[in-house]
Amino acid sequence: MSIGVWFVVLPGVLSLDLSGPAETLKLAGDAFHLHFIGPDPQVTTSIGLNFSGIEPLPESFPTGSLLVLPGVCDSNRYFDTPQAEAVRRWLTRLQPQIHSQQLNLMCVCSGSLLAAKAGLMNGVQCTTHHDVLARLRAAAPGAQVKENRIFVEDRSIWTSAGITSGIDLSLHLINRYCGPKAALDVAREMVVWFRRSGDDPQLSPWLRYRNHIHPAVHRAQDLLSAAPESAWDVQEIANKVHVSSRHLSRLFQQHLGISVRDYLEQLRLAVAEQRLLQGQRMEQAAIAAGFSSPRQLHRARARNA
Repeated sequence: MSIGVWFVVLPGVLSLDLSGPAETLKLAGDAFHLHFIGPDPQVTTSIGLNFSGIEPLPESFPTGSLLVLPGVCDSNRYFDTPQAEAVRRWLTRLQPQIHSQQLNLMCVCSGSLLAAKAGLMNGVQCTTHHDVLARLRAAAPGAQVKENRIFVEDRSIWTSAGITSGIDLSLHLINRYCGPKAALDVAREMVVWFRRSGDDPQLSPWLRYRNHIHPAVHRAQDLLSAAPESAWDVQEIANKVHVSSRHLSRLFQQHLGISVRDYLEQLRLAVAEQRLLQGQRMEQAAIAAGFSSPRQLHRARARNA
């Protein structure tokens, strides 16, 4: 089922705060259905382009929808307008839906500041662009504001740092709703790479080690990512990507900084953790991920702690 995504578009909206997440989610195919809403039917963006076809602000959303608040190019100016005030009052009315997690909220850059002014950030772990952190704390003294973070998740409220971090967060959401393979496919299509986040360690084996351009290593990673539970050996992988096993081992160390076996182990750990979160027993999760036993899974966990 397609998830409705509703972007709130205000005058002065940062074009990349809007287009970055929108393009990222759109590349996930039919998984997301995008809408653009706001007080005005047309606005001028941060780069001077006019954005039209904006729908009015709805008073409610289907359960499970995602509401996105992009930032603006000058939050002191553009969050102090009649349009921004109208959105603030509207967000306040949506507070019950958001805090009950019927409506998910995503704030990009200074968008979290507007959410804070609407009373949505009290008691919530959140972040924003480094230039706006102090103002976020002032607008929501009860918020748990985090510094030096790409994005933060707390009870279906996602906040991200400046501008391009909206793409990182969108990749995280694609992983959440569609799985890591879909997130990786979109990242590779966009030629961007997921940034590591303490909030989402299980994503890192698929995306952390993709910031290189060597085709043979990418082919090997694709093979392992597609079936990490298989009984791979280095020679078999090397044969499939048309290099020698010794050369493949050198390439992994050179471009990833880890061995082929360590990379595969991290993929298997991620699969096992996902299975455990889904309610499987330790033995089931270990076998499904490609480990020979729960003991082998425990040892891998200890090595990667």
